Amino acid sequence: MPRTAAESGPHSQTLSRGIRALEVLAEARNPLTIAELSAALEVHRSIAYRIVRTLEDHALVTRDESGRLSPGAGLSVLARSVSRDLQTASLPELSRLASELKMTAFVAVWDRAECITLATVEPQHNGATLAVRPGTRHSLDQGAPGIAIQSALGREEWEQRAPEIPYRDDADAARERGYSLSHDEVIPGFSSVAVPLRIPHQRPAALAVVYFGGITDHARIGAALAAAAGRIQDAIG
Repeated sequence: MPRTAAESGPHSQTLSRGIRALEVLAEARNPLTIAELSAALEVHRSIAYRIVRTLEDHALVTRDESGRLSPGAGLSVLARSVSRDLQTASLPELSRLASELKMTAFVAVWDRAECITLATVEPQHNGATLAVRPGTRHSLDQGAPGIAIQSALGREEWEQRAPEIPYRDDADAARERGYSLSHDEVIPGFSSVAVPLRIPHQRPAALAVVYFGGITDHARIGAALAAAAGRIQDAIG
């Protein structure tokens, strides 16, 4: 059977749609219907249904009794091998930071033009926190984690490695200060403090906390993050 132009190009349209379906389901606050997923993918419901059936075969998508779709347990098997050392080393430190600072703590990694949340821990019994789900994405040129990642490289190296993403002046200030700051950039009303994580043979990542309100003791938060980042880096070696 002859292939379509889209299928004969350098990218697989079917694979791309399947991956995008998983991203949509992961980002959704609640399970989605087939109609909602097809609208998000901008494809006919029959195409969305075939994508879902394939993902179900691999336990990557599951349906509840009403037919609504959620990420499946098979994703956890795949996720275990992603940056395994970084996840393993960071989780105890994230728990420590969340408990000590009463803020949501997370690790973000650099993926093309985005930061992706790799692991996160929320504080217990604290009402003014934000749930940052693993897999959450935001633009690399927004927010404290992206600034921290840029600061790990410095302007000259950044412009050589990622010239398509503007280098922020805030990264130079973060490099001198030892931590980066952002407010109202990724999520309205929330602020973030982050430090870079330098992992051997990998792109720099970021260790961060996010919080709501007018906390001003950024130096204390930055020091706690820097100490935790040092322990993570030592654990990975």
